[in-house]
Amino acid sequence: MANRDDAFVGRTGTDAKPDPRLHKLCQRRLEYAVKRNPYVRYMLDAMKKAGCEVNLEKHVVCEPCGPTVSGGFDPEHRQVVLCENNIYSQGCMNDTLTHELVHAYDYCRVNIDWNNLEHLACTEIRAASLSGECFFWKETFARLKFGWKAHHQVCARERAIKSILCVKNITEAEATRAVDSVFAKCFQDTIPFERVPP
Repeated sequence: MANRDDAFVGRTGTDAKPDPRLHKLCQRRLEYAVKRNPYVRYMLDAMKKAGCEVNLEKHVVCEPCGPTVSGGFDPEHRQVVLCENNIYSQGCMNDTLTHELVHAYDYCRVNIDWNNLEHLACTEIRAASLSGECFFWKETFARLKFGWKAHHQVCARERAIKSILCVKNITEAEATRAVDSVFAKCFQDTIPFERVPP
């Protein structure tokens, strides 16, 4: 079995110390997301229907992480890790949890090789596209990225590249090649949603 610190990059190389206040806040935001966010609830239901029911106490944890990530999926321990020191709002919690649940769902439904850049690129494209990170209003008003034409595709591509760079020690050119090589197929894969959520 791999060392726990090697399983999720956010658990390595961090000087972040546990902060009981941040931990409690993360737990409250998690509870709220599970009860009130329709995308989180949908993903949890989809996991259950796929035979991979999520036990929140076992499979979703709040803990301090390194500065470059707000969450991660740890396949070694089958856990969604929510970075209590980097999740700054309820909206961030909702998007992060949905994003990581897409990874957990992909892990449940297909045999992902997390060291295969194309597999990683595909799940990152799907997570960026399906989690709400690339909703038009977020791109336009929160990130000040203006443009009507294919904004969702552009966002999903850019965010997938950034996500890969956060978890793999590779060049931006390598990450871009991996994303571009699978983008069309993976962007079209909206399972378990019927289409990209509005």
